[in-house]
Amino acid sequence: MINIRKLNQLGKGDHGWLKSNFHFSFADYFSRDNMNFGQLRVINDDLISPHMGFDTHPHQNMEIITYVRSGAISHKDNMGNKGVTKAGDVQVMSAGTGVYHSEYNNTDEQVSLYQIWIMPNEKGVKPRWDQEKFPSEPVTGELPVLVSGRNADQRHGVLFIHQDAAIYGGKINKSTIVTNKIKHQAYILISEGEVEIEGKKLTKGDGAEITKQSSISVKALSDAEILILDVPPRG
Repeated sequence: MINIRKLNQLGKGDHGWLKSNFHFSFADYFSRDNMNFGQLRVINDDLISPHMGFDTHPHQNMEIITYVRSGAISHKDNMGNKGVTKAGDVQVMSAGTGVYHSEYNNTDEQVSLYQIWIMPNEKGVKPRWDQEKFPSEPVTGELPVLVSGRNADQRHGVLFIHQDAAIYGGKINKSTIVTNKIKHQAYILISEGEVEIEGKKLTKGDGAEITKQSSISVKALSDAEILILDVPPRG
């Protein structure tokens, strides 16, 4: 079953320096029927103006994944971590017992990114931060795993999270079909281009919930870039 969330149906936020599309209830956008998708709590599609960003603020007991689509974001936290996550990079922060961090666009260009929050299956863990590259070459067959809490996925280049969830992603050339297995249920993000899923067309900025399916096939109608988030249900 597929439930498409078109870009124009998403929640909106505009703080001048920060413009957001909210896939789920967040900040001033509230929808009682759209609080989360299983253990997936937040997907924010953010645009951050040059030399602006998020001042130091706290997080606790949340797995926070950031995929930078264009530009670069600078991270700093009270654990001593400092890093610049550039376009095509993915960063993960396990907030655990508590962490304070800031994120700034210290460049002269606008930054676009996905901010993703997944609820952990273990609370009170030691906070941590890490980052890796997003695959730059177009893929075929199936999308590679980028982030996972599953034992079978633990290897170099895969970012760890405290949840039985996985995030797959990659670029696919026009007319290419990729097919990925689904363990639980999946949320798909169209980062670039235009794709077709089960005869339905999705374009840049759209999302879709996939439930009661063991796999999903995506056909690129143009050169495209997508993310598939496989997450457990609540309960």
